Amino acid sequence: MPRIRKGLLQSTGGAVAPTVALSLFGLIAVGGIAFDYARMASLDSELQNAADQAALAAATQLDGKTGACSRAANAASALIRNDARFANDGNASGLAITVANEATCDRTGFIKFYKNKDRSDTGTLADADVNFVEVTVNSRTARFALTPVVAMFSSGPLSATAYAGLGEAICKVPPVMICNPDEPIGNTDVDYDFVVANRIGKGLKLVAVGNGNSAWAPGNFGYLDTGSSTSNPNVELREALGWISVPGDCSSLEGVKTRTGAGTTVTQAINTRFDIYERANNNAESGTGNNGNGNNASCPSGGLCPPSINTVKDVVRKNAPGSANKCGFANNEWELPSPEYSPSSPTADLALANMPQAMGYPRDKCHAVSTAGSCSAGKVGDGNWDRNAYFYVNYNWGSADWPVYTSTATNPLPSNPTRYQVYNWEIQHRGETIGGKVILSTRTTSSSPSSEDYDAPICSPLQGYGSGLVPGGSTVDRRRISAAVINCNAYNVHGGGGTVYPVKKWIELFLVEPSLNRARTDANDVYAEVIGETTLGGGGATASQVTQRAVPYLIE
Repeated sequence: MPRIRKGLLQSTGGAVAPTVALSLFGLIAVGGIAFDYARMASLDSELQNAADQAALAAATQLDGKTGACSRAANAASALIRNDARFANDGNASGLAITVANEATCDRTGFIKFYKNKDRSDTGTLADADVNFVEVTVNSRTARFALTPVVAMFSSGPLSATAYAGLGEAICKVPPVMICNPDEPIGNTDVDYDFVVANRIGKGLKLVAVGNGNSAWAPGNFGYLDTGSSTSNPNVELREALGWISVPGDCSSLEGVKTRTGAGTTVTQAINTRFDIYERANNNAESGTGNNGNGNNASCPSGGLCPPSINTVKDVVRKNAPGSANKCGFANNEWELPSPEYSPSSPTADLALANMPQAMGYPRDKCHAVSTAGSCSAGKVGDGNWDRNAYFYVNYNWGSADWPVYTSTATNPLPSNPTRYQVYNWEIQHRGETIGGKVILSTRTTSSSPSSEDYDAPICSPLQGYGSGLVPGGSTVDRRRISAAVINCNAYNVHGGGGTVYPVKKWIELFLVEPSLNRARTDANDVYAEVIGETTLGGGGATASQVTQRAVPYLIE
């Protein structure tokens, strides 16, 4: 027995047991923290994912239309079901992660709406104002399994918030922008409006911006960065302005970048819409010209540049072109008539004795009277164009005749039609004999030597582009373009540089005349008539004229 007692006292086999016993609480606590922290982190991820999805769902409804806030709130709370697999709080909603349905357009509660991305806006919000949404999901709790050993029983309420907007872009449009013609000098209001409804039918004298870095002014126009990888910006722009399938990126509705470096060859691409095609060695960027189909100065290889079926314009030809290389203006293949339309009064119609030999749709009289014009609104006309002269020169109808002849059973013209309305009326009735004249037919002028006034395409078939596009349905209108309107003074717009400038609105313009060097016009400038505000989503005159792309995106 003494030997057994002595052996027991000298034994070291269980020496670590007290240490293990003492450290057991710490070991269990560390393991419990790891286990329960993983549950809490997973729950946090579930909540954040739910908030992200709810915010994205809500953002898809921010279209500016009536009920946008209500639809956004409903989408956030009901469109997508997210479950919290790691919540074990016995919540009445079970596993579901919920969002309170708050349909009011305000900046409070679990669903908050904002006009500005930086949340700086104040005042009352309406459906039309809201551009961004912040969604907070209802809180959930993770009850700990092992951490209570160290007196920690739950994570406490966990929630998550996400902030989203709707990224929108306009596609299938030429990359054209104009400085808001109504913006006053020194304006600092970035929201200064261009009221399109007040300008429908009025002419816009758009003056091209040069290659320098000077500030752009109201009435200036320029080109947008298309995002193309083409190394030559002029080729890139000619493709976008001339090709029927517009290459490059869509233009963001939120903001656009400008492009500098455009010259005469760029507006030559616009002229293809009028059946005018320059050869590669006519005013090309370099002395060697471009290789290709012989028309690359106006239509680069790789795309098609057909005109509209209605190519009424103020230039004539001595005879029909014998080849595709005889369709330019630079070598007098197309040429200005003598005399040109050059009114002396900003208000009165031309006298019969002063009528030109050929005439396209003219500028507003206050713009046509001189190079600078005398319009009270500067680069914006008054819509008073010489309708009497147009119908007399092209159809030999007097001032009392044309209102009668154009009151057709289908598509009748109003008493004071816009140029765009006349253009469409002629397309609708092309080939018909009205008032003794065939609409959109070739007319021989009375000048000596005589010239031919072609109102339908004569060069396009030689280029392989067909006889001209008839707008409507899925066919685009080649004399109609969309343009971004930007408050250039407020944003201090300069050409190029990569700055993104917000777009006030997009408008539809009718191309009145080709861009040429005339007595009172410059080949780099564009004259257009306001049709109206761009209808996004594929509407407008033709189904494929404008396409809108909208993608929700997370901000934070």
